[in-house]
Amino acid sequence: MIKGFFNVPPAKNEPVVDYSPGTPEREALQKKYKELYNGHIEVPMYIGSEEVKTGDTHELTPPHDHKHVIGKYHRGNKEHVQKAVDSALAAKSKWERMSWEHRVSIFLKAADLISGPYRAEMNAATMLAQSKNAYQSEIDAVAEIIDFLRFNADYMTQLYREQPYSPKDTWNRMEFRPLEGFVFAITPFNFTAIAGNLPSAPAMAGNTVVWKPADSQIYSAQLVMRIFKEAGLPDGVINLIYVDGPDAGDVVFDHEDFAGLHFTGSTKVFKHLWKTIGSNIDKYKSYPRIVGETGGKDFIVAHPSAETQTQAIATAIIRGAFEFQGQKCSAASRCYFPSNFWPQLKDELLNDMKTLKIGAPDDFSNFINAVIDRPAFDKISGYIDKAKESKDAEIIAGGNYDDSKGYFIEPTVILTTDPHFVTMEEEIFGPVVTIYVYDEKEKWSDVLKMVDETSPYALTGAVFSQDRYAIQEATEALTHSAGNFYINDKPTGSVVGQQPFGGARGSGTNDKAGAKLNMLRWMSARSIKENFVPVNDYRYPFLGQ
Repeated sequence: MIKGFFNVPPAKNEPVVDYSPGTPEREALQKKYKELYNGHIEVPMYIGSEEVKTGDTHELTPPHDHKHVIGKYHRGNKEHVQKAVDSALAAKSKWERMSWEHRVSIFLKAADLISGPYRAEMNAATMLAQSKNAYQSEIDAVAEIIDFLRFNADYMTQLYREQPYSPKDTWNRMEFRPLEGFVFAITPFNFTAIAGNLPSAPAMAGNTVVWKPADSQIYSAQLVMRIFKEAGLPDGVINLIYVDGPDAGDVVFDHEDFAGLHFTGSTKVFKHLWKTIGSNIDKYKSYPRIVGETGGKDFIVAHPSAETQTQAIATAIIRGAFEFQGQKCSAASRCYFPSNFWPQLKDELLNDMKTLKIGAPDDFSNFINAVIDRPAFDKISGYIDKAKESKDAEIIAGGNYDDSKGYFIEPTVILTTDPHFVTMEEEIFGPVVTIYVYDEKEKWSDVLKMVDETSPYALTGAVFSQDRYAIQEATEALTHSAGNFYINDKPTGSVVGQQPFGGARGSGTNDKAGAKLNMLRWMSARSIKENFVPVNDYRYPFLGQ
């Protein structure tokens, strides 16, 4: 086989389209949204070369219009999980032997397809099925997934290129193999980009994958899969199944060839999966790689010196807490502000919130859309009711909700006198933010200690200050409080290649999606030493008399 050293096209962040009024992109997106809304798709599972239709169909409905059916999907069972595992293992040998530049080219082509002919459809599908506004969808379902595909290709190339030192008479080489077995990818509803990245990153490195998306993300997940197929992904490399979690777990985690888990979801589920893998460790051929990004209880803390930044802080709260209805692991959920400028900040925040519009994403003037489903609606509204009933909390904005047409929850701001109030500590995953006002004379170190110790999570956090000493102290005191730390900015919006994403503590393994570190997790290194001049005498000089 002819060989060569290849450089992939340099990875650059995909430009984000803003969909301003009068632009052709806005018109094309609105047209595609209407087309999908009025259509009705039938979604099969993708197992090997088959598009599997089981007859056990379930409706697909938009969160903002839950009585309107936009399609149906075919649900599987343990038998289909086993077929997906068998298919992944059958495809493994040929896929891992494919030269890396051909593997990479498939995903680079997928990136270009999303950037070009599928841009409007990717956005419309995510807007429709996950109730994201046009801009939130653009930065997720288009820009970020493209960035994942392009940057991961670049990172993998960098890893392959790095080689050890070779002294005289030897040649040392390092090669990166895929894991021995198959990888299981479990993806959440909230980011189409995550749904595309979790199966494709291991696949790019030569692994074969069984992919189970959240039920509420199936509509856009199947589009990602179709694009991968169009880009040339061979049968069986990624197998897309829609099954109950326990059914998938019973098959996958009991299989001797299980080699890795790529997971984004709740902390509770991830801990359960980790325990299951641990209890089955004697069954596996190798030690499985476990990569997970889980929950968050993300903070904004301001120093008294930030009194000239109140409008910036108000903007950070609204964008950080309420974009995509707070359904981001990174969403601002607890805030700590000093008493010296709280009255001014409160006025500016409430004035801005009066301008927020709520409704379906096809109306581009709506900043807020629906939360994902009934369980989410009930959970979030339950926290709002707790605040209404508590003597330690006051709702100063929002607090209303309505599920008659869609799962709509008004952006809600809770003011509490208790820094350990339930909504300051527990993950809500909705458009609810809680604010605690501390005495401006309180020691900054004590405030930071409270921020650090309040939550079991450590995903994202932000500090606002005009005092560089205070910023440095916060950066050091909150070292383990956030895997992504922001200075004078909101705690959301990480960009692939710029702010690799992930947290520790209860927020995951911090393997940084969108970084070379994550790609390394799906590779198994092998060192090769070649001796050009073999030694012919076992005796070392020190043995001499």
